[in-house]
Amino acid sequence: MSTHFYGEGNIGSAPEFREFPNGNEGPRRLLRLNIYFDNPVPIKDGGFEDRGGFWAPVEIWHRDAQHWAGLYQRGMRVLVEGRTVRDEWEDADENERVTFKIEARRVGILPYRVESLKLSPKPTAEEQAAVK
Repeated sequence: MSTHFYGEGNIGSAPEFREFPNGNEGPRRLLRLNIYFDNPVPIKDGGFEDRGGFWAPVEIWHRDAQHWAGLYQRGMRVLVEGRTVRDEWEDADENERVTFKIEARRVGILPYRVESLKLSPKPTAEEQAAVK
């Protein structure tokens, strides 16, 4: 079961990068982010109150996941597009558990709290071939 997801939130901890063997192919790369999706509601004094926010694990499966692990940082505001996926598992006491995670198609960095940005030059065709 999956549902389209689109939300804005803050990264709550350092990104977690992992690689998995993939037979004769290159390894599969996973970047996992723990994100708090808030729901700010205006209140009478002109401020905002968070109502109904939630934490969710966000997974990005991509060949560039290792590079992105150094880009995303704790506290960064991001916009996530993807799908929610039901994840069934057993805990240490063999109790069945169900959680939901988000498999992201895109995770965009929003400009809140960003102090600087450095763009690297576009790689040449030879550099792109070397990565594959």
